[in-house]
Order: sequence, then C-alpha cells, then structure tokens
Amino acid sequence: MISRADILNASILIVDDQPVNVQLLEYLLQSTGYANVRSTTDPRVVADWHAEHRYDIIILDLQMPGMDGFDVMEALRPLEPDGYLPVLVVTAEPDKKQAALDAGARDFVTKPFDPVEVLTRIRNQIEVRLMQREARRHNTILEQTVRERTADLQRFRSAMDATADAIFLIDTGTMDLVDVNDGACRMLGYTRRQLLALEPARLGLGHREDLQRQAEAALAHGDLRSPTLTETELLRQDHATVPAEVYWQLQQGGEAGDGVRQRTLICVARDISERRRAEELLAHAAHYDSLTGLPNRTLFYRTLMDAIELARDKEWRIVVLFIGLDRFKSVNDSLGAGMGDVLLREFSNRLVQCVRIRDTVGRLGGDEFGLILTMTRDQHDAVLVANEVRDALRAPFQLGEHQATLTASIGIAVYPDDAGDPETLVKYANTAMTQAKEAGSDAYRFFTAGMNVQVLARLDLEMALRRALDQDELELHYQPKVNLHTGRISGAEALLRWNRPGHGMVYPAEFVSVLEETGLIVRTGAWIIDAACRQIAAWLESPVGPIHVAVNVASRQFVEGDLERDINEALERHQVPPELLELELTETALMSNAERTIEVLTKLRELGIKVAIDDFGTGYSSLAYLQRFPIDKLKIDIAFVRNITTNPNDAAIALAIISMAHSLKLRVVAEGVESRPQLEYLRRNRCDEVQGFFFSRPLSPGDMGQLVVNGKALPPDPNAASEPPQTLLIVDDDVNVLSSLHRLFRRDGYRILTAASPAEGFDLLALHPVQVIVCDQRMPIMSGTEFLSKVKDMYPDTIRIILSGYTGLEAMLDSINRGAIYRFYTKPWDDIQLRDNIRLAFHHYWLMHGSGRQAGKPGEDHTALP
Repeated sequence: MISRADILNASILIVDDQPVNVQLLEYLLQSTGYANVRSTTDPRVVADWHAEHRYDIIILDLQMPGMDGFDVMEALRPLEPDGYLPVLVVTAEPDKKQAALDAGARDFVTKPFDPVEVLTRIRNQIEVRLMQREARRHNTILEQTVRERTADLQRFRSAMDATADAIFLIDTGTMDLVDVNDGACRMLGYTRRQLLALEPARLGLGHREDLQRQAEAALAHGDLRSPTLTETELLRQDHATVPAEVYWQLQQGGEAGDGVRQRTLICVARDISERRRAEELLAHAAHYDSLTGLPNRTLFYRTLMDAIELARDKEWRIVVLFIGLDRFKSVNDSLGAGMGDVLLREFSNRLVQCVRIRDTVGRLGGDEFGLILTMTRDQHDAVLVANEVRDALRAPFQLGEHQATLTASIGIAVYPDDAGDPETLVKYANTAMTQAKEAGSDAYRFFTAGMNVQVLARLDLEMALRRALDQDELELHYQPKVNLHTGRISGAEALLRWNRPGHGMVYPAEFVSVLEETGLIVRTGAWIIDAACRQIAAWLESPVGPIHVAVNVASRQFVEGDLERDINEALERHQVPPELLELELTETALMSNAERTIEVLTKLRELGIKVAIDDFGTGYSSLAYLQRFPIDKLKIDIAFVRNITTNPNDAAIALAIISMAHSLKLRVVAEGVESRPQLEYLRRNRCDEVQGFFFSRPLSPGDMGQLVVNGKALPPDPNAASEPPQTLLIVDDDVNVLSSLHRLFRRDGYRILTAASPAEGFDLLALHPVQVIVCDQRMPIMSGTEFLSKVKDMYPDTIRIILSGYTGLEAMLDSINRGAIYRFYTKPWDDIQLRDNIRLAFHHYWLMHGSGRQAGKPGEDHTALP
C-alpha cells in the first residue's frame, strides 16, 4: 500500500533549459510538501544522475538545445531493462505529445501548464512508479522464496527417495496421487509416471470412500501431525501382493481460490513380508508338530471346535478317531529313537492318504494320532476310514536295514451322539481306543455301546469271510440267459453265494460290501474266475456241453490284483476255451483306471473272451468310453426293466440303449425280466438276450445243467404271424361295458383285447401290437387321459380314443391338443355310428403306416397298400 509520506519522499528530477521554468516547478513541488526535489538545465547529465539516484519521476522538457527530450529518453532506456521510463514530458508543442509517448514517456503536460494539473499528473506518475518498484521488489522476494522452496523440495525429494519405504501423497480434494517416491516405484514395480496415472484403489490403498474416512479420522483427532497405523495388501504391477504396514497422516496446506483449505493425505507404506514370514513360522511352530508336520494338539482341538460349530448349523455328524500304535515302544527301544521318528513320519504320510481333503489329521502326542471326519449321514464312513488306517499299517515300514510291521488300535467317538465339546469328544475317543487295545491289536471300537454291537458284528462278518475263503464255503449259482431270437438258452451269469455254517445260504447283498471294503474282493474275484472255469470244464465233459458263463469283475481287481494272470491261469488249469468265458464290468470299474483297463481287456479279448458292461445307464453312460473300450455287450440295468411296460421314461431309456448298442455293433442283454409283458416288449423292440425270474431263478450247477439238457425255451412270440391282425384294445373298469363293446365290435372281425384297468392295458400293449385303443375316462388310480398320454409316449403309432360319460372338456381338449387323444365320444353311444368311427380309425392307421392292410371292410383278406 503506497502512503502519502511515500509519495512526498519520492525522488524528483526537473530538467529544463529555462531556469525560470525550473524554479517555478521546484517552488510548486516544495510548497506542496515534496522533500526530495532536484533540478538541472543541462540534459546531458540526466542519464548519469538517474543511473546513480534512480529517480522516481523525471520532469523533462522536450525542446532543449544540444540534446532534446527525445535524446534524453533514448539515453535513459538502457537504464530501465523493463522499458518503463519514469518520464513526465513538458512541451509547448501539442503535436509532439504522441511522439513523446511512443518514445517512452509515461505522461505529458502542456505549456503553459496548470499547477493543479501538473501536481495531479506528478502524483499519479509517482504512485505508479512506486507501485511498480514495490511489485518488482515483491517479485524479487517471491523468486527468492521459490528458489528456497525449490531447494527445500529438492531436499524433501531426496529424503523421500532415499527411504526404503513407499511414500504416496494424495490430494484430499480429488483423491488422486500427486506424488510418489522411488521406494513406491521399487516396491510396486511401476515407474513414477505410471503410478501417478493410477487410482489409489488400483494399488490397494483404498477406494475414495476409504481415503475420505482416513482424512476425516485424522481431522477428528484434532492433531493432524499424529499418524494412524493400518495393515493392508498392496498390489504390484505383476499382480503379486505386498503385505504392508501403512502410516496415514494429514498435512494442512494453504487456502485454495475458493477459500477451502488444501490438505494432503500422506501414506507411508513399509514392506512387512519378512515380518509376516517370521510370524507365520512362529504360528506354524506353535500349531504344528515339528516331527510330522501335522497339526498339534492345540490346533487339533481348535479345528475340532470349528467343525462342531459348523456341524451344529448343518446338522452333520463329526467323528473323531483316536489312533494309538500297537507295540511302538518295542520298535523305539530296539531300533533307537531316530528310527522311531522315521516310523512316525512314515505313518503320518500314510495316514494323510487315508482321508479326504476336508478331513483333519493331527498328532496328539507320542505315538497317538487323531482324525476329524465330517459325516452327513451315519458312522459307516468312519468304519471305512478305520479299515484304511489298518490297511495302511499292514505294509512293512523300511527303517534302514530293518523292516517293521505295526498295527493300530482305534477309538471312535461321534458328535453329537457321544459329546458336544472337543475335550469330551477326544476323551471318549481315547477311552474307546483303550478298549480296542484291551481287545487285542489291530482293532477299533466305538465309544457308544450300541455302535459297538454293529462294529463287533461287522468284525465278526469280516473274520467269517476270511475263513470262508480259506475253508471253501463260497459257491456259484448260475442264472440262465436266453436268446430272444431263438428262445433257447444262450449262456449264464455266475452269481456268488455263501453257505455260511450255522446261517445257511447268504446272498451277496449282505456281504459283498464287506469284501470290497476290506480288499478281500480281489482274492474272491480270482476264486470266482477259477470256479467258473472249473464248472465250464465239467459241463463240457457231460451231456450238458458248452455253456457261455459270465463273471462279474470288481474295479479293485484291476487296481490291486492281476486279472490277466488270474484268467489265463484258470483257463489253462481247466483247459477251457476262452470264448466260453465272459467278463461283466460296471461303468465305474471301467473308468477307475481307464488306460490299464483298456490294455488288460484288449489282451483278454484277443484270446476270445467277451466283455460286457453291467448295469448300463447307471454310471458314466458315455459314448466316448463305448468307443474306447473293447466291449461286446451292454446289459440294461434292472431299474429300467422293472417298469418298462408302464413308465415311458424307463421305456425310452431302454429303447435308446438298444438302438445305440446296435448302431455300435454291440449285443444287448436285459436283466431282471420277471413278467411276460416285459419279455414281449423287449422282444418286439429287438433286444438280443434276457435274464430274470420269468425264465429261471439262479440255479445250482446241477440244476442249471439239467435245465440245458431238458431244452427249456421261451414261449413263442404270439405276434410272429407275417400279417398282424387288426387289434382293438378296450380299457374300462366296468365289466358290463367291456362285455357290451366286445359284442358290438366282434362282428367286424377285429382281434379284441379287453382290460379292466390301465395296468392290465399296459400288459396287453406289451404283449400284442395294437392299432386302436378305446378307453374310458373315469377309472380308479389313473384317468383315461393320463393312461393315453403314457401310451402316446410308448406307442406313438396307436390311434387313441376316449369313450366316456364324463364331460370334463378342459382336460379332454388339452389331451387332444397334445396329440394324446385322436377322438372323444360320449356314453351312451350309437352302435352304428361308433362302429363306423372305429372302422375309420383303422382306416386312418393303415393309411398313415402302410403296413400291408387296405382300409376297407374288417375281416376280409386285404391286399397291401402300394
């Protein structure tokens, strides 16, 4: 701000060749209060004086001898680098005013001058000069400040870049990065330019809302210099993460143009990867056994608590197995503690292989281990795991030059049946383990007495099965297979039976699962192959002659046994032609070890042995494996045969299997055929062979041989005639209606079938080709429209008619629209009209399907349609 005193103290130089003018101006200025006034009549000294004194204003006359005012201004110009000449021109020639301004003068006064005007112009000119000088001084100060701040910033930048920590400066207004240091670039793998182009959230510093909360938290504390500490994961350019300890601090700045205070959020991140690794090592040491690497007792109990809490919500069972090694102390004492440690590590490795990923294995101390199993149903899985643990121990352990064989005693407790907390549950499992040790080595016990009854029964069954193999208590029965084309016996399936002393004949459903769980199925499978070959040889030497025998092969025979060797030895031992032996495998058995299975089956098939897939449609059911494996037959599972005449879905699956198999040049066998309708339905749809109770139950070897010798065969196909009769099926639960309709249509020469229920109707449809069906609507169990809807799916060529006094139009129209019903007629009917309509239905059928009948008068000998 320029004051009056500043103006009155300004330095003034008056230049005029007329002394009177000089005196007049001096008087005028001094009388007004200006204290620093100087004058000269010699214009040549002006430049030197101004270089020395830097006048605030020079009052310059233009017309002077020797050196006019323009020359003076020319001499002054080098002294004012910014081009601003502090000159007020005094002239009596108005036409030179513009030239004076162009030469650099700031203003002008005309002679003769008005004192007030002169003083006003001088004052204004001095004020402008002083303001310019003040601005120049201020600019100088600013430039100095900038240089100092730049030096400070450079020192700050050097300090930032020298630290190993990452520093991020974030503008709280925009929440964008405004600067980063070299440490941030090194830590995250970016250049400084790349970092400044990214949003903080991309680096893991937080989204805008998170950064805003950090800033607000710092403001709420009141002390902006007090940093807050958090931990986070920063994201590198290569998508890796860097665990970091982050200090947040808010830096207060100056005011922005809108009066808002500028603030910078400072983030200092320190890489704590080494500390995290150290913490993880400490945590691992605190929760894992150093010898085996398994969870220790502390972590085992914590995991069990978590499992129990989850099971409480899901209503699952949690099973704890407490495993104690038998006679470990003797191994440890005889071979030394070092070998004992090797044994414990080996056992822990085997133990891990016995459980699923979601289960937990832990070392509870010494030679004691624990398992946590999550069960969704019952304790049966616990028995399987206990057996796997026992099997894992049976293989010898190689301890240096010595081998050691161990067994384990296992105690089992179940949540929530036995206890609801980890400590009690483990205690009860330990108690059960002690009971198992007392019962002898290589045993397991449940804590609950009721479960122990089941376990003991199963153990008794396992021991009895081992004895059965040793004492030849097993035997084979044979169920005949029948060729549907010839009606004759085409072979038999060997079925395992157990003649258990004191119990009589035991069927496979009661003991095969135990054979599979214990691994005895491998040994049993080899016995079955040998027994089947022995029986084939016996039949060959008797009047029975050659019989093709199929034996079932379990998946474990491929994995654990030597199926190829077992078969070759049995064939050679009993001198049996390979083509009389057939192998039946489930889809699961085929896929358990696909490549080895293909290799083995290919070699066996080269010998002449046939291969069939049992229970087809219940496993993988993939065309891919049908092409890969050397297969000769498919067996339709009984689940699809049981309701094949009444369930459209089962029928569709069975027919699809038959069609697919034939397209792949495979034969099809249907198992579980128990009725004549099932037989005829399969025969009509080109199934190759059947087996089931309709023809024969499984027989002893003697009865089977006698059946073959007697030549038992299937009943002939009732529809074997070359020209099928026109067949009408009438379905009504009212026998009087059936009788009336039978009498009405008998005169037209149809073959008439009557059924008093839909079930009987399905049987008749399976037994005979039917062209037209007349069905009542209101029947118990199944309505007429429901019955005909199923018939449409299974026998789409039939003409389906409803004849009923019930007039529920909505269901009837829906069935007609879906094509399930061809016509709908009401009771009571007109005999002549109904006969004509049925005749038209047959006419429509033969026109649509062209199967050798001319639609004319029923009962006549018609020629085939062209």
